[in-house]
Amino acid sequence: MPRLAFAQSFWDGYDTLEKPVRAGVRKAMAKFQAMSVAELNADKGLHLESVENARDRRMRTIRITDFWRGVVLAPDDGSDTFLLVNVLPHDDAYTWAAKRLYSANTATRALEVRDAVALDELTPLYASAARTAPRLLFADISDGTLRELGIDDQVLGAARTLVDKTQLEAFSTLLPEDQLEVLQYLAEGFSPEDVYRDVVAVRRPADAPPEPVEDLATLIANTPARIRTVTGPQELEEILHKPFAAWRVFLHPSQRRVAHRTSYGGPVQVTGGPGTGKTVAALHRVRHLLGRSEDSRILLTTYTNALATGLREMLGLLLDEDEKLMARVEVTTVDAYAHGVVRAASPAALKPIGDREQRRLWEKAVSRLDLPFTAQFMAQEYRHVILGQNLRDLDAYLGASRRGRGTGLGPARRREVWSGVERFEQFLRDRGETTHLRVCARAADILADGPAPYAHVVVDEAQDLHPAQWRVLRTAVSPGPDDLFLTGDPHQRIYDSRVSLGSLGIATAGRSFRLRVNYRSTEEILTWSARLLAPVTIDALDGEGTDSLAGYRSLLHGRRPQVQGYASRQEETEALVERVRSLLDEGVAPHEIGVCARFNLSLDTAEEKLTAAGIPVLRVKGRTARGAEGVRLATMHAMKGLEFRAVSVLGVGEGAVPFAREITPAEADPLQHEADLLRERCLLFVACTRARETLSVTWSGEPSPFLPAVT
Repeated sequence: MPRLAFAQSFWDGYDTLEKPVRAGVRKAMAKFQAMSVAELNADKGLHLESVENARDRRMRTIRITDFWRGVVLAPDDGSDTFLLVNVLPHDDAYTWAAKRLYSANTATRALEVRDAVALDELTPLYASAARTAPRLLFADISDGTLRELGIDDQVLGAARTLVDKTQLEAFSTLLPEDQLEVLQYLAEGFSPEDVYRDVVAVRRPADAPPEPVEDLATLIANTPARIRTVTGPQELEEILHKPFAAWRVFLHPSQRRVAHRTSYGGPVQVTGGPGTGKTVAALHRVRHLLGRSEDSRILLTTYTNALATGLREMLGLLLDEDEKLMARVEVTTVDAYAHGVVRAASPAALKPIGDREQRRLWEKAVSRLDLPFTAQFMAQEYRHVILGQNLRDLDAYLGASRRGRGTGLGPARRREVWSGVERFEQFLRDRGETTHLRVCARAADILADGPAPYAHVVVDEAQDLHPAQWRVLRTAVSPGPDDLFLTGDPHQRIYDSRVSLGSLGIATAGRSFRLRVNYRSTEEILTWSARLLAPVTIDALDGEGTDSLAGYRSLLHGRRPQVQGYASRQEETEALVERVRSLLDEGVAPHEIGVCARFNLSLDTAEEKLTAAGIPVLRVKGRTARGAEGVRLATMHAMKGLEFRAVSVLGVGEGAVPFAREITPAEADPLQHEADLLRERCLLFVACTRARETLSVTWSGEPSPFLPAVT
């Protein structure tokens, strides 16, 4: 019986195939597995055929339907492992297969593919231009060094013609995957030593022989990040019917070295742009830590209930719903965990209230005391300075640093602020209420007085946590090896939290890692979305220095984002309906389409028009049940942690994004004004990077000032 393996190039296109073609794939693959190798070579039903004039003599095609063919890499050494690499229309399949060449990477030992024909055609053209260039991209790196990093002769010839990163990008769809990543890292300024450690060493098998081997079965086994081997009919059926969510827990090599390291000497920080697999790394770290002992307990936590629900679902997939293992992991939000700690210590614990009700109480306090501050200023001072530094009395506040606040306050003014704080907290006590951050402060005090309840704490979306929440996590686990594992992206900071982890006893120096490869969105979506943040500087996750999107990239390619303005909201909504209809006609399922806006009011209009057009919709509030049908409608904030094949972002107009009411006037506090604008900009960035294949951004009237210049 032949063994069947599936390349990532197949999965990249499988979701986009129409249902009859996908059914044809399942039928052909089931038939494939039921035959012997001899029967497969002789069978006329699958029509296993050679590809004329192919650069790789192992290329074959098989019949999927009357008009579609599967491209298969067949063994030429008598072994029985076949690799399905693509499914395309009949003529396209033969053209695609004839140009591709599969080979072993000399450094990583993995199987990789290139468009050999296009490389041969393009390289001489670039070489001519390179002769007059003042400097070449890889001039400072020797041929020997490049070969040690796995660059072979054909790719080396192409690399020596490149003048800049733009030209390298032009070659990106033609080059072998591992070699492309090596060149991209080098182009971003990383040293050959760093590239060997981060790209080559993590992918090279520990038992690799001195020389690369060429037999297909071994090469497939050496490429677990891009190839999945199927061992039987049941596994084949499961893998072809498995939802995309199941693939979100697959670990790529750039994440493996972080998640699977035996042990760390203290807290670990993992950062990365959207879709780089930070959450996947966090989940695999949980599984790794579970295997370290039979009784250790782990807290897996994040910011919102929706994200916690998603983590719980994905962890279940990763652990195969093993009840004993799942019972050792508490998956919850930091606020919910803190509330549980306080409630266990005091059953009559105060009830926390939301932001809207807090604003009303601040307005009341300012009015009663006739304070010379706005309610907004008081709420921000309370959050960023008093709760941020855990200040318990007036003397502490009088001596506290107010770094990051743009309005100076002398001792007299600080006393006025403190009187407002005391009145606000008295209002809360009179009502039998408190705030979530005050609950966190109380929980940290309780935990500090007893033994730490967890052996390990793993945090996802760490960029949105407040210092009060970090104090809870610091006291939930004893300082030491493998205590805290943090993942986050400061470019996705959509809540106004400012933190210095070092000041809270969470030092990650020497244990910080950055993931740079986006496995979710296309390069076109990632590049366009990154332009939203280009004009601003982003503080690093730990509060020390800044972070950048330089070097982040995607391995996927697709359509450019559609960016369009309309004369009225009605026209914008009508265009949305037509866009969704087109996506459905292309075979995109309703639940694979996301529609988001800054306000629920815009979503109400979209829901009404889509429903009237006979298109099923589902509002996302918290976490929508998996499998429920309907186009997803969500606010930009609710899009956090979600992803869709196609995303439409509505109402990205002036006055809405940024939302004027959420922006502190510059004359009141220039630093807070800039922080508010940055938060709104990051929110739009998050919304746009939820798209995997197709992104549409629209508005009526004038566009948001955040949008790149529309040409």
